[in-house]
Amino acid sequence: MIKCLIIGSGPAGYTAAIYASRSGLNPVLYEGNQPGGQLTQTTEIENFPGYPEGTTGPELMEDLRKQAVRLGADVRFGVVTRVDFATEPHQPHHVVIDDGTELDAMTVIISTGASAKYLGLDDEKKYAGMGVSACATCDGFFYRKRTVAVVGGGDTACEEAQYLAHLAKKVYMIVRRDVLRASDAMQKKVKEMENIEILWNTQTLGLFGEDGVEGAHLVRNKGKENEEKFDIEIDGFFLAIGHHPNTEVFRPALECDEQGFVITKHPTTQTNIPGVFAAGDVADPIYRQAISAAGSGCHAAMDAERYLNE
Repeated sequence: MIKCLIIGSGPAGYTAAIYASRSGLNPVLYEGNQPGGQLTQTTEIENFPGYPEGTTGPELMEDLRKQAVRLGADVRFGVVTRVDFATEPHQPHHVVIDDGTELDAMTVIISTGASAKYLGLDDEKKYAGMGVSACATCDGFFYRKRTVAVVGGGDTACEEAQYLAHLAKKVYMIVRRDVLRASDAMQKKVKEMENIEILWNTQTLGLFGEDGVEGAHLVRNKGKENEEKFDIEIDGFFLAIGHHPNTEVFRPALECDEQGFVITKHPTTQTNIPGVFAAGDVADPIYRQAISAAGSGCHAAMDAERYLNE
């Protein structure tokens, strides 16, 4: 019987493992199909406390992992393929791993994260960490006084464009339709910023550049008589078309919102299932930062300890 099972790695999972280890819960953590989470694809990180000279995503995740292991966490490779959550309090939860291993745990912390949605272009993978990003708050600092593009037309895209406009020389918004889906207030703010140019009815065909993104191949009015292909010169390409929380294996048992993010009982990390907690981006459609994910991992471990002490 496992006292605390942590599903998923990244800042939330590893931090939960650190705190659970120090609390004597002997946690077992399964890293999932991307050990370390999305940050392993991020080259430079300058906004995580404790790294005055900055660090890289892989280095940060390796540091957190080593700390969790040093304190006693049992970190394993594997992906959870099935769960059978007990609905009654203080009953074990049954979990199946992709190698056939079956486990019972008194508490479960879900930290499987949320994956950014991409357009599906080969160039997005080619230039990952070399100009392609899905987080303006994370990477916008590196594009001060440069030219960038933001893909999307919703509130998230408008927020990203505004944030980047305070840093970059120029921001293109690549919008598929002839209108923005964002709220009226958000649209007004974007349209009032002089260094944001909206490219209406426009889609991305590809990216180009030698050692990183130097421009984008675009098409306006695709498939129509007045179709027009053109290029823009940019240094950064930001995806802002939403995030997909990795919660499929836990539904419909877990209560989630319309987007699939786990709903927790604020201010705790408790889900609708007794003894099951959620931490990090899997339950955070708003902030999606490494430091906030780490904080919620701490909260989840403390919530699990209190639950067990009952």
